[in-house]
Amino acid sequence: MRTYIEITKRWWNQERHKFDLWISEETIAELSSGDYPNKQRILACVSEIALLPTDVSLVGMVDTYIKNYLMPQTRTGDAVHLAYASYYKIDFLLTWNCNHLANANKKQHIRIINSRMNLFTPEIATPLELFTETDT
Repeated sequence: MRTYIEITKRWWNQERHKFDLWISEETIAELSSGDYPNKQRILACVSEIALLPTDVSLVGMVDTYIKNYLMPQTRTGDAVHLAYASYYKIDFLLTWNCNHLANANKKQHIRIINSRMNLFTPEIATPLELFTETDT
């Protein structure tokens, strides 16, 4: 877990300026809940990110993801993140969730379900996969 935190900090400091960043209310709600170190600092950082508007279409998409076993029924937040990224055609969905999102075994299933709904499928990646290539 500590490695994930360090990689995420490094990505945030070195790479985030190379992308147009977007965030959803779901992500803000997740970050706002719970008690963890540096919570206020993290919330301050993400407050600078453009907020995606909610849309009624997202509810049906989330439902479809869950009904097709892309995400467990108890983890609707993951389905919401995917729905936002798909609906708004976000190039990269950045996550450390390697169980339900950044999982090579799930990506084809996600593409199939999104294709059935005529949706864009974002590239789902961890921060580690989204560093700029260097010569070293």
